[in-house]
Amino acid sequence: MMTSNEKIRAILKDRIMVLDGAMGSMLQGYTLEEEDFRGERFKDHHLPLIGNNDLLSITRPHIVQEIHEAYYEAGADFATTNSFSGTTIAQADYELEDAV
Repeated sequence: MMTSNEKIRAILKDRIMVLDGAMGSMLQGYTLEEEDFRGERFKDHHLPLIGNNDLLSITRPHIVQEIHEAYYEAGADFATTNSFSGTTIAQADYELEDAV
């Protein structure tokens, strides 16, 4: 049985593999409100959370899944995670370091 690494190397001998595009650009196509970013888990957080796209993996995972599926349907071989600002440093802007 081939490992994932071996499978990728075999495919790369025949063609270029494609990584999905920008998550943030695709999210702009949705009409997201503050409540979308808060969900149940962050509903009482004391700071505005709109624009904290990483939270959508928790609060609106179906949106992230739809975006990944759209990239696969378009021919992408790989999808990246929705974790552009998934660090304590980036989440400090929202005082959500503990959520990382």
